[in-house]
Amino acid sequence: MTKTNGAQALIQSMINQGAHYVFGLPGAKIDRLFESLEHNDDPRTPKLIITRHEQNAAFIAAGIGRLTGKPGVVATTSGPGVSNLATGLITATSEGDPVIALGGQVPRNDIARLTHQSISSKELLSAATKDSVEVQDANNLSESFANAYQNAVSPKAGATFMSIPQDVLNDDVTRPVIKPLHKVEQGGVDSETLNQIIEKIEKAKLPVILAGMRSSTNEVTDAIHKFLHKFSIPVVETFQGAGVISRDLEKNYYGRVGLFRNQIGDTILKESDLIIAVGYDPIEYEARNWNIGRTGEIINLDSIKPEITNDYQPDLIVNADIAKTLNEISSNLPDGIDLGSDMHKHLADQQEKFTKKDAIPANHSDENGIHPLAIIHALQNQVDDDTTVTVDVGSLYIWMARHFRSYKPRHLLFSNGMQTLGVALPWAIAAALERPEKPVVSVAGDGGFLFSGQELETAVRLHLNIVQLIWDDGYYDMVRFQEIAKYGHDAGVKLGPVDFVKYAESFGATGMRVERAEDLEPMLAKAFDTKGPVILHIPVDYSDNIQLASKLVDDVLN
Repeated sequence: MTKTNGAQALIQSMINQGAHYVFGLPGAKIDRLFESLEHNDDPRTPKLIITRHEQNAAFIAAGIGRLTGKPGVVATTSGPGVSNLATGLITATSEGDPVIALGGQVPRNDIARLTHQSISSKELLSAATKDSVEVQDANNLSESFANAYQNAVSPKAGATFMSIPQDVLNDDVTRPVIKPLHKVEQGGVDSETLNQIIEKIEKAKLPVILAGMRSSTNEVTDAIHKFLHKFSIPVVETFQGAGVISRDLEKNYYGRVGLFRNQIGDTILKESDLIIAVGYDPIEYEARNWNIGRTGEIINLDSIKPEITNDYQPDLIVNADIAKTLNEISSNLPDGIDLGSDMHKHLADQQEKFTKKDAIPANHSDENGIHPLAIIHALQNQVDDDTTVTVDVGSLYIWMARHFRSYKPRHLLFSNGMQTLGVALPWAIAAALERPEKPVVSVAGDGGFLFSGQELETAVRLHLNIVQLIWDDGYYDMVRFQEIAKYGHDAGVKLGPVDFVKYAESFGATGMRVERAEDLEPMLAKAFDTKGPVILHIPVDYSDNIQLASKLVDDVLN
């Protein structure tokens, strides 16, 4: 009888739970797992993908989690290998992306000693994850992985961590591996609560859906579409709710809200006498921003209980399966329910004002760089609804969130919980792996790109087709323009120049540079037709950034 060691049992557990990839960096305390992944005869074994930094490996795993709803897996060695996971895991946990992180640890009898790379891994990452454990017996590895999986996907999804001592991976396993898990199903809304919801919707003059991060699954998005076909009302997306509104329902789209309270979505939310918050998470956009000065009611539909604050006290809380609840509501709404002609006219007027803000300023010159809206228009004309666009943090992310349209959920990705620099390229790698036949675009600034730009080598090695846009202005500009607005000058935000075309070529990728707005579309078309990763270096003029924090809603001073 062939013996099974801890590493082999862990791999079989990954196979049983449907993991397709393991991302990470090697090291002595985890090498048994890496060796068993690399040299394994089972064709179902997850593919081992080595990255250039542990943080980026965690970002890629989180990208897998966001795109698929199933945990991405990241594995690193002990000590700094584990500590480098912290930012990636806390980003995943705050933003609802399921991840399982595996960290090598010193042998069990060294854990309490001041030995090489001995740190309190479990305790360190407990604040960055939903659950953090240290496995002391090889026979517990499969159970621990199964529970890490279940914790990672259960609402609110997030990261889990397993610290695994080196000798535990090497020990023999005598227990069977846990079988594939069944999805944990939530029920729908009860009839009494359903009747209350229907009554509130019927009485409301302007009910509005606020579509949050947990509205962006295919099931919930389909349920929202069904609702809107029954009752056509405005929908405001959060940044992570991007793509909830499909192209055929664009008349219901009233923008996205986040960061500054000065968008058309803020105006619609303020006017609404009934907000139906669907999968809304306050980490995306705090209620103290959008709920200030409102007198209407709130219905909270979510798979988790809401955080109650002075600014967010819903009048009706439904903790149930969101899609099932919405479908029940749609089925029970009266036929012919409508907002009325006067309200439709008012909303059409608001939407017209909103749409005008997408126009490129007619008098803009390319002398100091290309206007953000020109870049967005060119990109919008290049992509289709199946294109995945990942967006880094910076001024570009505000412009993209406000003006770039996306018509499928989880095809326009933002970090809006932690606002973590460096996510765009790792997420694009995840998208290129999961959606290999579809276009993938990564958008970053010159500052944020270099947080994870070394993973360009990973993309080249994997022959991934990714178009990477770099908006270059030589500053950490999202900080800069806010400093200028507050203090009249900037501080600590200036960056030195980088030749990103040569940078791309040094990794074996293709580098291109755009100098004029009129060249954007042909250069983008060329980039999309080029095999492998392509960097498109674009000088950007952010002189209109002050408008991003300008006043729109009358009672707010930014």
